[in-house]
Amino acid sequence: MAPEREREARSTETAKEQVMEEEIKASGHHPADTNGDGKVSKQEEQMYLEFKRKELEDADAMRDAQRNMTWFALGGLLLYPFAVVVASLVGLDEAQKTLGSMAPTYFVAVAGIVAAFFGAQAMGKK
Repeated sequence: MAPEREREARSTETAKEQVMEEEIKASGHHPADTNGDGKVSKQEEQMYLEFKRKELEDADAMRDAQRNMTWFALGGLLLYPFAVVVASLVGLDEAQKTLGSMAPTYFVAVAGIVAAFFGAQAMGKK
């Protein structure tokens, strides 16, 4: 098991180094060097890694929120016609007319939300 852990630790370090090298090339300086002295201390590296971890967590939370919003919108899209039928069966003719007149706008709006989500997902995978 020890050689496996050692190999895993080396690959993690290699991945960290590759990410930092790419960011150095992109920005011209090391992104973890907050005081500009050209050297990255352990504290600066820890702060940088913590920032990156939080950045990933925030992106994950945003994707979860978008996914939940899309499922909620799809649920509403499916339940809307049911609400019209129930209003009709209960005898709420005015509610049925109101729901029926709002339907075109509602369906276009919800379809836009769902299309935006799936479009963003497709673009993100490229």
